[in-house]
Amino acid sequence: MSTSRELKRRITSVNSLQKITGAMKMIASARLRKAETALHHTRPYLESLQRMLQRVEARPVDHLSPLAEEREARRVAMVVFGSEDGLCGSFNVMLHKKFLESRDAHAGAEQVKVYPVGRKIQSEIRKNSAVEIMPLPWTTRQKDHAADMLTLADDLIRQFLDGEVDRVEIIYARFKSIGTQVMTRLPFLPWKGVHAGSQPAPGSDRDYIHEPSRESIIEMLYPLVLRATLLRTLLENQVSEQAARVLSMQMASDNATKLLKNLQLEYNKLRQQNITAELLDIAGGTII
Repeated sequence: MSTSRELKRRITSVNSLQKITGAMKMIASARLRKAETALHHTRPYLESLQRMLQRVEARPVDHLSPLAEEREARRVAMVVFGSEDGLCGSFNVMLHKKFLESRDAHAGAEQVKVYPVGRKIQSEIRKNSAVEIMPLPWTTRQKDHAADMLTLADDLIRQFLDGEVDRVEIIYARFKSIGTQVMTRLPFLPWKGVHAGSQPAPGSDRDYIHEPSRESIIEMLYPLVLRATLLRTLLENQVSEQAARVLSMQMASDNATKLLKNLQLEYNKLRQQNITAELLDIAGGTII
């Protein structure tokens, strides 16, 4: 049975931890708003590119871009986005699980190369996955996300065009709400063009005159859309990471509140028992 001194020490310790988790929740909330703002700023550019591509692809074209060439997936590259820091619950574990599903789907491939973006997910993959982990093409950690994703996208495009990889996939957490992040496997290369089921772009049913040619415009738009898509998946993953951290810190604070109530109740009971025992000792001494 714990003594009153031990209970008091535990109450003080839990109280301090609750303050820390509360402060970390506030920091994660601020970072979540910042990440959401960055994500919203990328949407107009990517949506404009997609509308332009829809208009160009609205009419059948004989030209097949090398970036859309389907090949047997003998060499596969995967970009796995995770978190740079911890304390975000099962966020990295769920991403790693999704990555394992994708890896098992390519069990017959000759080579599977993985680009883990994030220190925690890199550690998770290194410990639990028998795959080839590739160094990222940038060397600094200045958090220049646009430049980093541009470098990575260009490197993946080059490898695909040179035949070094036959397929590229992205594993990331798609943000749905603070309480829900959907672990998503997104085909990146070969590029599929306009996704099935998407709404047609305004004016896509009109007949356009394309200068210099539709083929040239497609070859120009594909790399731009690929770069923007990779940046957007990174930013969406960062929003999901901060949302998971907010939820994790909230749960930790709630658990600390429940634990404090139980400890305080146990401390009060023990204190009452001690007072009752002292009163009985005093009463017994008076009778004698």
